[in-house]
Amino acid sequence: MSTQTQQQVTPELRRWIVEQAQAGHSAESVLDSMIKSGWNEEVAIEAMESSLRSHLESHAVQKGLPPAVPVPDPRLDESPLYLDGGDRRVHVLQAMYNPRVVVFGSLLSDQECEQLIGLAKPRLARSLTVATKTGGEEVNEDRTSSGMFFQRGENELVARIEARIARLVNWPVENGEGLQVLHYRPGAEYKPHYDYFDPAEPGTPTILKRGGQRVGTLVMYLGEPEKGGGTTFPDVHLEVAPKRGHGVFFSYERPHPSTRTLHGGAPVLAGEKWIATKWLRERRFE
Repeated sequence: MSTQTQQQVTPELRRWIVEQAQAGHSAESVLDSMIKSGWNEEVAIEAMESSLRSHLESHAVQKGLPPAVPVPDPRLDESPLYLDGGDRRVHVLQAMYNPRVVVFGSLLSDQECEQLIGLAKPRLARSLTVATKTGGEEVNEDRTSSGMFFQRGENELVARIEARIARLVNWPVENGEGLQVLHYRPGAEYKPHYDYFDPAEPGTPTILKRGGQRVGTLVMYLGEPEKGGGTTFPDVHLEVAPKRGHGVFFSYERPHPSTRTLHGGAPVLAGEKWIATKWLRERRFE
């Protein structure tokens, strides 16, 4: 029997870990203390992570925040430079943990970008947003792009990209909304907003029937504007440049501003911007 299976994480140990964190001790010092006391490093790390996660979640709920839920997440534990997308090697260019933001390079090929744009052009119309008061859709003055939706798995190209996304972020294909392609001309923008559905809005229960909350977003850049058009995260002063073939992924474990996932599409200052957006839900999207 291994040391890991012999060592039991008791409620007393969990309380001690939380007390050390509350006292201001660093995670490294707490881990070092546990190892010196005879704890297997792997067991100690798991005990720390689960204890602190449980404590933070309990504290958040006590303060009135919605409960956290599982979210899609790329496997970045070993800080890989590349991830296996199944049919394509994808670069990891940047990762942030709070909020959870990952910038992917070479997520799409140039040919895939051109094909998506070509298929989308005949179907473009003024972009709509979800009407959270009714559960339907509406024109929103904060969003001045034109766009269209592909059905999930509508054609071979879309199905291939959706399978790649699912593999990269470890989330079922069926939990994704249809791929949306958006076109921004000079001056067009999408002002900062959240992608989750506000629990306080009357139309949210209707929206959630189709697959639960949104828990993740992937924005893929299909065409580069000459100036402007970046994806901004105002709460953390981050802007991701709209580089063709690249993408930015972010997740949000609860429908609340504490996730710091406020984001927007900065105005296009010159040229045109094309993106494809994939929203991910808690459950199968119908």
